[in-house]
Amino acid sequence: MNDGTGGTHNTAAYDSNVGIQAETVHNSNVYFVHPDASPREKYRVGVRYLEDGVPSRARDMISDAIAHGYDNAEVRFHWALAMLSGRAYRDLSTEELQRLRHAYGLVRNYAEGEWKDALRVVFELLAVLSTADSETGRVLERLRALPPRRRDVILHHLDLVLTGGLKDSLWAENREQAEIAHLGNDRVQRVWAYFEPDPIGPRALAPLPSTAADARAALPGRAGLFTLATAFLGVLALAANPVAAVFELAIALGAGLTVAHYGRRRWYQERQLKAAEDRESQMRQTGDSASDGDGFTNRVRHSFDHYFSVRVPHGFAPQEWLSHTDHVRGELVTEIALLYRESRIGVARVNWLIRHLAEDTRDRHNNGTLLDPRHQSQMPAAARTLYAIGRLAFVLSAMGLVGTAAADAGAPLALLTVLALAGAVWSGRTAASSWLEAWSEDQRLATENQEYQERLIARQVAYRNWKSFLDAARPSELEMETWLTCDKTLFVHEALRHYQLTWRDLITHTILMTPARPYKRGRVKGGPWRYSRYNFRLFLITQDGVREISTEFDFTDGKRGNGQRSNYRFDALSSVQVTERTQAGYDLELVLTNGPARNIRVKDADSHQLAPDENAQEIDEINLNAAGFIHTFRLLEGIAADGKGWIERNNPANLPTFRADD
Repeated sequence: MNDGTGGTHNTAAYDSNVGIQAETVHNSNVYFVHPDASPREKYRVGVRYLEDGVPSRARDMISDAIAHGYDNAEVRFHWALAMLSGRAYRDLSTEELQRLRHAYGLVRNYAEGEWKDALRVVFELLAVLSTADSETGRVLERLRALPPRRRDVILHHLDLVLTGGLKDSLWAENREQAEIAHLGNDRVQRVWAYFEPDPIGPRALAPLPSTAADARAALPGRAGLFTLATAFLGVLALAANPVAAVFELAIALGAGLTVAHYGRRRWYQERQLKAAEDRESQMRQTGDSASDGDGFTNRVRHSFDHYFSVRVPHGFAPQEWLSHTDHVRGELVTEIALLYRESRIGVARVNWLIRHLAEDTRDRHNNGTLLDPRHQSQMPAAARTLYAIGRLAFVLSAMGLVGTAAADAGAPLALLTVLALAGAVWSGRTAASSWLEAWSEDQRLATENQEYQERLIARQVAYRNWKSFLDAARPSELEMETWLTCDKTLFVHEALRHYQLTWRDLITHTILMTPARPYKRGRVKGGPWRYSRYNFRLFLITQDGVREISTEFDFTDGKRGNGQRSNYRFDALSSVQVTERTQAGYDLELVLTNGPARNIRVKDADSHQLAPDENAQEIDEINLNAAGFIHTFRLLEGIAADGKGWIERNNPANLPTFRADD
């Protein structure tokens, strides 16, 4: 981009994100044009661009539709508005003026109707710009006779074209409409949703795969050996003392079944407790890694702390609840970090899930289901007692059975008894371990699969609810542009009233809208950035010089901060320079002869926020036009170059006559 000295500056800066609280690009298809789109479809997208405050793209799309044969009064009307929107008459190139004159000559060929009437009024307004005020009455009557919607859209897009008495005649009505609409459609309750990022879809940690297969494979051999060893001992005992052997075998069988029944539950609960301890250890390791530089995990942790501190059950202070749920929060932080870290997203897109989990934890506490795994894993006292008695009875009966079997055995048989005992102990222990391993894994997998499905379904419901609420609350591009236009109108009105000026007193004006830090920003794909906080800078150009008024503006509630005003002569503005910072954005520098240079950040860098199918240069142009930068730069550059001579060159009375081509 050319600056005021004719050079180009490209420098790098590394503070481009300082003061940006949040930014999001909504994955919307409102501006999507299929490669095989018809001229009519391209025209419709062009109209949407125009309505949403992107006239440069509207010109391209509607011109393309016309070039492919889609041409009528309605199409030409929107094309003319796109040509003039956001531009002063002096901003138009010779070629653009020629195209407008040619289109003016085509009006008589279109079918009669409100679109033709509106198009004729647009061109007649251009034709009377350089005429005396007495000659504008007829055109104003035609303008007021148009349907309100057509009239309003003409006044909006020709804002910088219309000047002097022509604009004075229309200003009061324009201002009244802005006062009515600038907080309309529940603006204060809905604007926040525009800057809320699109939520990422729900996920949940799936259960680990089962390890039961290896245990089942080893079980038959071990169980077979145990059966043989115990059968051999039983036969020996029955041969030696049948009555005692039957009694001991009956006790051993009953005790064994008791131990198996309660033991498998104890085994499973001990495994679950160990798994919980392993997860806690993993959580601590993840926390240590986060402290060493995992920014995403740290942000997830901070978000959990925030939502847990505001989703507090009755009877708890926020800090007390945070302390009470430290273990639960730690596990949830680990889960969310593992699920979403590789998605390369900001934590804002997963905040809906964190908020849901905080609410779920609070609700589970209220209904008594928020229990520590250590407490959940405790067996009832009666079960622990029966398990202990069963183990003791099994050991005593087994020892008695071995004693009975070995009582009358000779040396060779005694040796076989000892070997059978050793085999029974080893095989019984390993067979029991394999059986418990397989059974526990089946139980774990069934339980965790059920819990996984329940968690995922609950999260899917929470996601759909939040997404539906967000979609219903989020303003459209047209609503955002309408509110912004109303804010600009009211700001200009306040400035005119303060200086006691009318539009007859002005040669021209321009507004530069830049982001005011700290801010949030958002846009739809293919559209301009919109900000939660703006800095409005208005330049009023009169015969006496330049009046500059600036103020910070909170777009979320439509309130302005304290303003700053300065006045300077035409010859006081010595130069205007633009600096493009590849990693920071665009800066506008105003150099006055009687003061230091003033740097204005026009826009921040956004190359890291481009969608794969977006063109960086095109998006830059869209954003600079939306900020009013192009017109402002040309205006100030002309004043800096010509000084007071600029007045004569831009006097409305000296504008060339606009008339239709034959």
